[in-house]
Amino acid sequence: MNKKKLRSGPEAASFTQARDELFSHILRCGVIDALPEHQKDWFDDTMGYIADRYEDLNPEQQAQLRLLGERYCQPVRRVDTVESGAA
Repeated sequence: MNKKKLRSGPEAASFTQARDELFSHILRCGVIDALPEHQKDWFDDTMGYIADRYEDLNPEQQAQLRLLGERYCQPVRRVDTVESGAA
């Protein structure tokens, strides 16, 4: 009967809302198709907006949010699994 404890409260709600809003902005603004230097500029501006909008997020949460957003923009990498003994 050992259940994993989920984060609750306003901090978890703010982070979740900020993450969802960031992902929505990424999709609407077409950041996924932008060049890496344009993505960086866009993230710099947008994370400033997110920090102002969600004042209760600490710097660590803001950094984690940016990392999630940057990963979200990366292209999907397909991994071909090949057995080493099969020919």
